[in-house]
Amino acid sequence: MKILVCISNVPDTTTKVKFTPDSKALDANGIQWVINPWDELSLTRALELKDNPASGIQSVTVGHVGTSGSEPTIRKALAIGADDAIRINAEPSDAYFTAFQLAEVIKKNSFDIILCGIESSDYNGSMVGGMLAELLGISSVSAISSLNIENGMPVIIREIDGGKEIVNVPTPFVAIVQKGIAKEPRIASMRGIMTARTKPIKVSEPVAAEPLTEVVTFEKPQPRAACKFVDAENVHQLIELLQNEAKVI
Repeated sequence: MKILVCISNVPDTTTKVKFTPDSKALDANGIQWVINPWDELSLTRALELKDNPASGIQSVTVGHVGTSGSEPTIRKALAIGADDAIRINAEPSDAYFTAFQLAEVIKKNSFDIILCGIESSDYNGSMVGGMLAELLGISSVSAISSLNIENGMPVIIREIDGGKEIVNVPTPFVAIVQKGIAKEPRIASMRGIMTARTKPIKVSEPVAAEPLTEVVTFEKPQPRAACKFVDAENVHQLIELLQNEAKVI
């Protein structure tokens, strides 16, 4: 079996978000870029499966839609343990465009399991995985918290209200994973960092496709109001604030 892990290049979660003067794009100056956390957990689980000879996983490839500026993030995925990578040389303008480009590349290759994080930490759209499965015409399973291979068959656990759901699905399929798929993201070793320098990144040119959405403008949330302190004996003022300002009672 072969696994493809789709990864996004996102700002570090500690980044202070800034926008361009026209508020139409993210100001990328000074940003530290990382693998999307959900995708990093997907990659970790894929590598855990590969480490187990009984799983039958032969290789783990990472797929990414992005320009050459995202290659350091791809190299990090290779350092963590991925065997090779495919980069579609295009700016990921929206979820449909991203899914379309990945689908076109996947059609030319043979992957049994395609892993996608449930969402990216920048746009939080939760759309690429489902779109990708539809474009490929294969099954998808969402909100996966556990993935194993038993007797050559993927066994999936999904968290549902009141319990868990165990699912068997034939390959190929798209697995849309959430937190819980792996305990902690795998950290690159020094040996992994060194070998990542020579691992192949195949660059594929994008296929013509029109994005279905566009960003009109970004707007930051309003800053929080100053904290108000109420004397412990002034119950009437507390009730008034909760009713008229907080509007919680």
